[in-house]
Amino acid sequence: MGDRTAYATLEGGDSKEVPPLRLLHHEHRRKIRGRGYFKRLGPGIITGAADDDPSGIGTYSQVGAAYGYGILWSTLLVAPMAVAVQEMAARLGLVTGRGLASLIRERFPRWVLLSCVGLVTLANTFNIAADLASMGASAHLVVPLPPELLTVVMAAGMLTLELFLSYRRYANVLRFLALSLLAYVFVLFAINVDWAAVLRGFFEPNLEGGKAELAALIAVFGTTVSPYLFFWQASEEVEEGDEQSGTDAHGPVTDAHLSAMRVDVAGGMVSAVGIASAIVIAAAATLHAGGITDIGTADQAARALRPLAGNLAGLLFATGIVGLGLLAVPVLAGSTAYAVAEATDRNVGLSRHFRDARGFYAVIIGSMLLGLALDFGGLDPIRGLYFAAILNGITAPPLILVMLLLARSRRTLGDRRSGWLSTTVVVATIAVSTALPIAYLAW
Repeated sequence: MGDRTAYATLEGGDSKEVPPLRLLHHEHRRKIRGRGYFKRLGPGIITGAADDDPSGIGTYSQVGAAYGYGILWSTLLVAPMAVAVQEMAARLGLVTGRGLASLIRERFPRWVLLSCVGLVTLANTFNIAADLASMGASAHLVVPLPPELLTVVMAAGMLTLELFLSYRRYANVLRFLALSLLAYVFVLFAINVDWAAVLRGFFEPNLEGGKAELAALIAVFGTTVSPYLFFWQASEEVEEGDEQSGTDAHGPVTDAHLSAMRVDVAGGMVSAVGIASAIVIAAAATLHAGGITDIGTADQAARALRPLAGNLAGLLFATGIVGLGLLAVPVLAGSTAYAVAEATDRNVGLSRHFRDARGFYAVIIGSMLLGLALDFGGLDPIRGLYFAAILNGITAPPLILVMLLLARSRRTLGDRRSGWLSTTVVVATIAVSTALPIAYLAW
């Protein structure tokens, strides 16, 4: 990654060595107001959209189908937690100019690094397989071609973009695909929703379903606060900064940069949780109301919506799955590549040419091909989603704790370390994400 030491110019012309902070970082994101803000958004909006990947859509659909509006309150609870965790990941990348795996490698024992990277890589692989299968099946609802062929074509298209498109153009493609989130807002206009029941679901917490409903809460938390997003967010903060500045030079991060980052991250994650709520509401108003309480995958939800809510709702649901899958699968593969390449101290970055970061791009290719191999090898998409959810649930609490230790370290972030509010919410996130599986096992 190179020497991160930099010097700041003080009043009077003297220079002073400063911690490894970023210079000329996110120049396009200095202002958080004004026209054209969508073009100035950083990785936060992409991360938020990727959070609602096809596997997540399947999870939220199952929650709505099984419990109706009953546990919508959990989305309000998880929203600030998701924002706080992603803000911490973004802060680490923005201030240090280094990815999460690189920081773990430097500050923690090797076994911690290998455990974090290994679990995330394994979970991402099953997630990619489940997402690709859902995308192929959903595209088949719109395009009358074999789902296997559609899966291969989409995988090839995503690889081509990730390998050969410049970072700036690739980031713009991802931002455009983030608009696929709106499909689930439009679905709500195509169906009949009991909005009084929705309000009760948001503001009258209950847990009447016993152990099964507790498992649904674990799924909501595990799907929304996903470890692969931590690695992606931190590394993309670095990527965007280097791309904008055109240099690896580093210097102090201003308050304006931090404020713009928070708006970016909060906007992305609040959008993600809002869309998750919309998916739960759509499934509750159609599937649950129609007596369908068991949905295994996202494409099953789209297929089931058609006779209950009409072709338009089913089409919008399927279109959203494909659009968000085209965004999320490259994020999953990229997250794995950032983690593995940084852990082994190799060149990383989508802004680098293939010849300059062969190991990084090899991991992206391998992740995608392994996901396809699992699908064509007969992996049950529901089982793949199940394994991914379990691994995400196991990985998230210790990884969040590692991030918290880094974010509170003066050695790592200097005066830009996380404050008391962020720390409090993150500690609560660790407590909840740890307590839920324990309570489930002890039930």
